[in-house]
Amino acid sequence: MRPDQGATSTLIELLRQRADQPAELPGYTFLLDGDETEARMSWAELDLRARGLGAALQRLGAVGERALLLYPPGLDYIAAFFGCLYGGAAAVPAYPPRANRPSPRVRSILEDAAPRVILTTSALRAKLEDVLPVPAGTEWLTTDDPLPPALGAGDLAELAGEWRDPGVGPSTLAFLQYTSGSTAAPKGVMLSHANLLHNLGLIQACFAQTGRERTVLWLPPYHDMGLIGGILEPLYAGYPVTLMSPLAFLQQPVRWLRAISRTRATTSGGPNFAYDLCVHKVSAEQKRELDLSSWSLAFNGAEPVRPETLERFAAAFAPCGFRRAAFFPCYGLAEATLLVSAGRRQEGASVRAFAADEIERHRAAPADDGRALTACGRAADPRPGYPRIAIARPDSSEPCGPGEVGEIWVSAPSVAQGYWRRPEETERTFGARLAGGEGPFLRTGDLGFVADGELFVTGRLKDLIILRGRNHYPQDIELTVERSHPALRPGCGAAFAVEREGEERLVVAV
Repeated sequence: MRPDQGATSTLIELLRQRADQPAELPGYTFLLDGDETEARMSWAELDLRARGLGAALQRLGAVGERALLLYPPGLDYIAAFFGCLYGGAAAVPAYPPRANRPSPRVRSILEDAAPRVILTTSALRAKLEDVLPVPAGTEWLTTDDPLPPALGAGDLAELAGEWRDPGVGPSTLAFLQYTSGSTAAPKGVMLSHANLLHNLGLIQACFAQTGRERTVLWLPPYHDMGLIGGILEPLYAGYPVTLMSPLAFLQQPVRWLRAISRTRATTSGGPNFAYDLCVHKVSAEQKRELDLSSWSLAFNGAEPVRPETLERFAAAFAPCGFRRAAFFPCYGLAEATLLVSAGRRQEGASVRAFAADEIERHRAAPADDGRALTACGRAADPRPGYPRIAIARPDSSEPCGPGEVGEIWVSAPSVAQGYWRRPEETERTFGARLAGGEGPFLRTGDLGFVADGELFVTGRLKDLIILRGRNHYPQDIELTVERSHPALRPGCGAAFAVEREGEERLVVAV
């Protein structure tokens, strides 16, 4: 299966085609309480709502503009996202700020994206209007209220008949995916319809999807894994998805596993911490009600994949029917749309040990008692459409030798158009070339190496701590500290360096 074999050129075409196809199950099911209370939406219903919202945005002059989405997780958010696409506006998803509390992140996005319209619910608008500084010329559109009289229609169904195809193409900007902004102002990654469709095809190919899958996800729909993997991919590959709020999962992690068990889901996953949380929070009594035998692909990405987490989860839930071979570590980032590399379905995780002191010297040397690392898939696939991964020395752009740790560079049709209104950063990040001139490549900022054709990620280039000339990866220090006392919670520590008296000093906060 090739990742570029799709017959559609835009997400609008994709949804319109799906809406015309009969379906046994609703495209989207949202668990309102995280358990069994459901709201459902078919692809045809989504198409109708998207046409209505698209027509509303066209009347508001949003064609070619940006539209900020401020919604709680749910079906309204999905309809609003596709409404932006149908209206010819670039969607700008953002996590809504807490009630009556300003959000520096949302303010930064609002200032940077300069949206023509803010789409939200009436309840959220009432809470946000007084704390969100909306620029002049930006309008609110509440999508759960009667439409404003200026739109000349009573509801979205009536307005849907007036929708006109905005004439977008593969290179048209579909949405801005803002980065986390943990160390700087968030940057808007520009993703086109072509970027998205290629990556959706890549996911389908790497995950070996057949259209008979069922999936369950709790991931935030405002970020790449939740939006692209949880909302767009099921539409692309043609299978139903059951969604829940991230808060519902965090409150009771067993809800995720119950939903997998109840719906007989074949595909689900999340970051590494989600598996650890289930190990620590799901009781023996709760395990007795679970049947995870249908779960054949358990993807793990977005943060370091820890071998010990995989072992703990597999041991804890084997009595529930979970199979170790279901583990599916993968690697990706927003600047490459989502997925870059992954393993093979039903082969499980590939874990190997390397000498820790050699990795600190940017060399990977196998060692039986070394640091265990999980491979994140194959580093090279000669088939057309698959990403090309290069490992480069960040200071010279020279290709790294075998087993040498360097920066991971990526070339693929999924690589984004760049950062919104940041031409210099776009050129530095998306226009990299190897010392011999080959490129362009995306500089991921991640460090890693290739061993026996597999990609191993060791850490972030910017996070690397250098003490007395030696390289230290903060996640390794944090893990060592976590293991030092049972009272320390996993994932709740931070290691970093500060300068004191002209010398770098290590700080670990727990």
